Amino acid sequence: MIFYHNTDTSVPIAELKVDTVTISSAEDMLDIIGDVSYTGCSRLIIHAGSLSGEFFDLRTGVAGEILQKFSNYRIRLAVVGDFSNLTSRSWRDFIRESNRGKSVCFMSSVDEAVSALIK
Repeated sequence: MIFYHNTDTSVPIAELKVDTVTISSAEDMLDIIGDVSYTGCSRLIIHAGSLSGEFFDLRTGVAGEILQKFSNYRIRLAVVGDFSNLTSRSWRDFIRESNRGKSVCFMSSVDEAVSALIK
């Protein structure tokens, strides 16, 4: 289920509700991107709980494949969750670099995600 946020800037932001789907591959994400794009939305919030465990293991390449789709389709993504359990240096670096960019960010709350996506 996708929920659409109303923002003061009239920038539509879609949010994939928690526990409605588990995303485990780039193909799973393409279906969601297609649904969101069809409505003219170019920003999406996904909760970390909707991503499979493979996403959080950088060695699998799943995170890279999934996040590349957002760059390819010019959809901005915010992943919302508690990332304190990701203690590896590579993940900390990955999150820090993502948050510096414009395509993907990792936030601890939906409010933070909305704020980041409307900038």
